Amino acid sequence: MRIEEEIKLDYSDVLFRPKRSTLKSRKEVNLERTYRFKYSNNEWNGIPIIASNMDGVGELEVAKSLAEFKILTALTKQYNLETITKFNDIKKIFHYITLSCGTSSESYERLNSILKEHSYFQNICIDVANGYSENFSNFLSSIRDKHPTKTIIAGNVVTADMTQELILSGADIVKVGIGPGSVCTTRIQTGVGYPQLSAVIECADAAHGLGAHIIADGGCTCPGDISKAFGGGADFVMLGGMLAGHKEGGGKIIKKNGEDYIEFYGSSSEEANYKYYGGLSNYRSSEGKKVKIPYRGELKNTIQDILGGIRSSCTYVGAQSLKQLSKCTTFIRVNNQYNDTFGMF
Repeated sequence: MRIEEEIKLDYSDVLFRPKRSTLKSRKEVNLERTYRFKYSNNEWNGIPIIASNMDGVGELEVAKSLAEFKILTALTKQYNLETITKFNDIKKIFHYITLSCGTSSESYERLNSILKEHSYFQNICIDVANGYSENFSNFLSSIRDKHPTKTIIAGNVVTADMTQELILSGADIVKVGIGPGSVCTTRIQTGVGYPQLSAVIECADAAHGLGAHIIADGGCTCPGDISKAFGGGADFVMLGGMLAGHKEGGGKIIKKNGEDYIEFYGSSSEEANYKYYGGLSNYRSSEGKKVKIPYRGELKNTIQDILGGIRSSCTYVGAQSLKQLSKCTTFIRVNNQYNDTFGMF
């Protein structure tokens, strides 16, 4: 047993230090990035935010709405060939869609059937809760061999060594985050995790040294957290709870005390396991929870609020573009970042 005593940080532990700026207005800030990926050699341009592949978030209608902003959506693992083929706008928005799969043979076959029929899809997300197994690295290598021209996302991990391992196994982009999500209970159930900002900083440094990229996945509660992830070196930021509860995500609206709510649950929750696998296996437990969140209407309003916040962050630190944000970032550690006398927002 050993203990690492170096302090690790979450988004709530820091604030940006403001700096002089030549920007006259936040509207001058360019939020688009252009990336070329290590193995696929594909080029992508857009705003590097990704809707998580969770029920109610990683949906085709969400993808259609976010594509208008040049934002990506990772579809849930359960999307099949028939559903995608029937979606009328699929060829208009495919550049902003990532197909997801797990490591099961069923999930892998579903992915290959989609790619066989719709070969224009460029992005694959291999998504598991624990990216530290040798089996996962081997599976990633096999997908890289089968799909050499696809941009492959793999995760989740939170340390530099495993970030490098996944890149060397064929990942163009590594997904970073264990336990920070709003409906994830992994840290309570298993005692495993890593403060998200420190994980992003360490994994970004490891990935960039090998010419690859990372996604900061989870832990964002407000637009400022997204900016902090980018400031810490993230190339993309994946959002779940912040994009849940909208019209485009579907889901049954629940009436309570005259207010509208929608259920939202983690991908490893008991609800998700019953929905897709007939229940929890007798050797595992739930690592997610189900919550009721207020119905939030159209997604575009939330996105405009998020993008406005990021532009303001850039303006405060003198970054004329999102690309420059990490170079302009100085974080200061704080004990409190928000006066909550009248609640959050």
